[in-house]
Amino acid sequence: MRSIHAVALTIALVAAGAQAAPMPAAPAAADFKVGNLQLVSVRDATNRVPNDGKVFGFDVGPDAVTRLLTSVGAPTDHLDLNVGGLVVRLPGHVVLIDSGLGPGAGGGIVASLAAAGIIPAQVTDVLITHSHGDHVGGLVGTDGKPAFPGATVRMSATEWVFLQAKPAMSALVTAIAAQVKTFEPGTELLPGITAVALPGHTPGHVGYEIVSRGERLLDIGDTAHSSLVSLAHPEWAIGFDTDKALGAANRRATLASLAASHERIFAPHFPFPGVGRIVKSGKGYAWAPDLAAVIPAGAR
Repeated sequence: MRSIHAVALTIALVAAGAQAAPMPAAPAAADFKVGNLQLVSVRDATNRVPNDGKVFGFDVGPDAVTRLLTSVGAPTDHLDLNVGGLVVRLPGHVVLIDSGLGPGAGGGIVASLAAAGIIPAQVTDVLITHSHGDHVGGLVGTDGKPAFPGATVRMSATEWVFLQAKPAMSALVTAIAAQVKTFEPGTELLPGITAVALPGHTPGHVGYEIVSRGERLLDIGDTAHSSLVSLAHPEWAIGFDTDKALGAANRRATLASLAASHERIFAPHFPFPGVGRIVKSGKGYAWAPDLAAVIPAGAR
């Protein structure tokens, strides 16, 4: 039986993402490389978001979203968003970027890590893009204790303040406080991994630029949620963003830069494994998944 602490935490995490319904997903891990670094995309769960104007089409209404979804042959009553994390293997470090929803809310990132041959005790660093429940929930287990007990948990100083101010997340804050180390965006946190300011979604939201031997990949966090809606209309506000105007401005600027540079990205909410490139398409953008470079973990 789950502890009272775990039940309370589950309620808090679900409340934090009340506009999305978490659904379990089969464990999955996929390997790829950036330069000489080995990376692994790991799946946690799926968030189902209704097309009701509360999240997508926040400022234009659900009918506009429906027209877009119809044009690409997608279901029009909801959008399914992957929930995932990214592992970077460095000498002496196993780095996990974002921890998913956590087992109390149906997350399966630990099982996906196992598929990649990684146990929680081996994780040395957890880098957090931001403090929403589907990114920090996996920092604790159903017993309320740290899920990655040997890891340093790193998030921007602004985001740590933001997380501590959320009463619903007080149990999680207490559980991880001793592990947390904060930083300012622009800091190289580990060799080849630099935090990048991507403001608007939350006050301290960041991405992570990963560089090795001239190759680059940007983990964009929640700069864009849907590979369909967020790319076709980056100017549309999204209900998840704390500062909707700033979030839209950052999304437009980031996507324009990525389309021009052709840099690979990892997008945790795009269809698994979430690795690919942003390409210009009409007045907006489109998703070009890099499936040729990604294979099931252990098959390389």
